[in-house]
Amino acid sequence: MPIPPPVAPEAVVEHVGPGADVIVPLSNGEPVALLDALEAAAERLERVRIHQMHALHDRPSIRGELGDRVRHVSYFLSPVTRPWFHRGTVELVPNHFSEMREILRRRTTDPLLLAAVSPPDRHGYFSLGTNADYAASFIGRARFFVEANSRMPRTFGRNQIHVSQVLGWCEVDRPLVEVPPPPIDDADRRIAALVAERIPDGATLQTGIGAIPNAILSALGDHRDLGIHTELLSDGVIELIESGVVTGVRKRNNRNKVVGTFALGTAALYEYLHENAAFELWPVRYVNDPRLIAQEPGFVSINATVAVDLLGQCASETIAGRYYSSSGGQADFARGAMASDGGQGFIVLHSRTGDGVGKIVSQLAPGDVVTTAKNTVDKVVTEWGVAELWGRSIRERARALVGIAHPDDRPRLRADAERLGYW
Repeated sequence: MPIPPPVAPEAVVEHVGPGADVIVPLSNGEPVALLDALEAAAERLERVRIHQMHALHDRPSIRGELGDRVRHVSYFLSPVTRPWFHRGTVELVPNHFSEMREILRRRTTDPLLLAAVSPPDRHGYFSLGTNADYAASFIGRARFFVEANSRMPRTFGRNQIHVSQVLGWCEVDRPLVEVPPPPIDDADRRIAALVAERIPDGATLQTGIGAIPNAILSALGDHRDLGIHTELLSDGVIELIESGVVTGVRKRNNRNKVVGTFALGTAALYEYLHENAAFELWPVRYVNDPRLIAQEPGFVSINATVAVDLLGQCASETIAGRYYSSSGGQADFARGAMASDGGQGFIVLHSRTGDGVGKIVSQLAPGDVVTTAKNTVDKVVTEWGVAELWGRSIRERARALVGIAHPDDRPRLRADAERLGYW
C-alpha cells in the first residue's frame, strides 16, 4: 500500500477525548512535537493522563501548570519529574519493569500510544528506534500516532509498526538526548575488577548505565563469548562487540544477538544501533521476565544500589527515606539470575558517598524502600571486597557486610550488629 503523507503534529489532538489515557515510551521514545501539540491544546482537553517512565523533557503537564486537564503519571522518576513528584504535581506508580505492560493494560481504557519512531522504510514499517520497552507490547492492541524523527536509528527486534497500524504520523528532525558516560574513579575500577574476575567466559550479562557498570564492561576485555541480555543498552557494549568479546554464541535465547529493551547513551551509540542486525530490541515483558532470564545458563546480573543494611536488604530507589527513582528492573534480573543454572547476581556500590556517609548501614533509614529483598540478594560488592550472602545466616551476612564497609565504619557497624543480635 502507498504510504500516506505525514500530517501536522496538531492532528493528534482530535484523537484525544475526555478522560483519555496517553501512553508514552521512556527516554528518547518520547514524541516531543506530539506532546507539545497536546499540551498546547490543553484548554480543549479534560482529565487526560500521560503515562510514562523516565521522562527526559520538562513539560507544563509535569509541572502541574495544566491543572487536571493534563497530568503526568510517572513509573520511574527522572531528574525532570523528581522535584515535581515531591511538590505533588506528578504521581508515581510502583512497579517491576517487567510488569509495566500488564499494569498499563489494567489501569487504562482504550489507551492512545504516542511514540517517536524512525522514518518509514520502503515497505511502510516504522521502527520504535531506541525503544521497545512497554510500548512495543501494544502494537496491534492499541491505537498509535507516531512521530518520525530523521535522527532516530532504525533498529530490529519486536519493535516494528506498519503504517497501516497508525492513526497518523508527523515528521521532525530533532537530536536525541545524549547521556555521556560518567568518569570512572579508582573505587569503580576496584569494584569492576572484583566482579570481572568472577564472570566466566560464555556468561550472559545484564548491566546498566553509570560509572560502575561502565567500569565493569571495560574490565571484560580478556573474556570470550559473552552474551548481552539487558534492559538498557549503553555505549559500553560497543567496544566489547568490536573486539569480539561479546558474540552471544552460547546464549540459549536470541543466540548471536545483543538484546535490550531500550538504549540510552551518546550519538555514537545511536549511530552504531542504526540498521545493525546484531542488536534486537524486544518488549520489556520479554526481556525482563525472570522466567526467561532463568533459562540462560550462567546469567550474570549487575545492579547498583544506594544502601545495604546488615540483613542484605537493598534500598535502590530512595535516599534517606526520600523517593529518588523507582524499582526499574533490578528485582526482575536479580530473581532471574538466581534461578539460572550457575547464575550470579551482583549488587554494586561505593562503601561511602562523596560526603563520607557510609552506604553499608546497620538498618535502613526510616522511609527507605527495599527494592531487592534480602532473600534474593546474592553478592554485594564495594571497593573493599565481595560479601556473599545467598544461603548465609543472618550473622554470616552481617560479618560479611561489615567486612566490605569502609574501614572507619566497621567498629560502629560491628557494635550495632552486636546490639541487634546479628553478631
